[in-house]
Amino acid sequence: MFDSFLKFVKLGTDHIVNFNDYDHILFVIIFSIPFMFKDWKRLLVLITLFTLGHTLSLLLGVYDVVDLNINVTSWLIPLTIFFAALYNIFTVGRPIKNRIYLIYSIILFFGFIHGLAYTNTFLGVVSSDENVFISIIEFAIGIEIGQLIIVVAVLILNFIFLSIFRFSNRDWVLVISSIILGLILPLIFKSPLFS
Repeated sequence: MFDSFLKFVKLGTDHIVNFNDYDHILFVIIFSIPFMFKDWKRLLVLITLFTLGHTLSLLLGVYDVVDLNINVTSWLIPLTIFFAALYNIFTVGRPIKNRIYLIYSIILFFGFIHGLAYTNTFLGVVSSDENVFISIIEFAIGIEIGQLIIVVAVLILNFIFLSIFRFSNRDWVLVISSIILGLILPLIFKSPLFS
């Protein structure tokens, strides 16, 4: 039982912290780049909302409530990153507290989209003697851990570049968001949806 727990927690963590399939890493970076260590509570809510959306859609997919074509979800995932990067670019420098509930809603919805793409892969790793629902919860714990790893790394980089190297927050968010836009555009246009 504990082996199964570790298996799915590791699977969830690896699902987020995966440098070969880096879309989740880019997504976590893009929504955490405007924040500093003092904003840790907001970031914790954001990553938990993403996990909640991801888990809900995975549950709905696994139990055949929602069935979206994998090519569509593979296209929607980089699109969520694209729109999140644009959002950062157009709202940088404006107070976040005035739109925090909008950000929470967007992250929950985007988490839902990201989870839809993983249904078939997840079903392929659950053995017949493992409880699917419990395995999804364990997987969600791993997703949360993976996001925490990336968020802490981003916060450390934010501290280094904003406090030590004296970048302005506006410039830093614009540069990182623009780099991510450049990285994600090829994934949008090379989607199997257009093949």
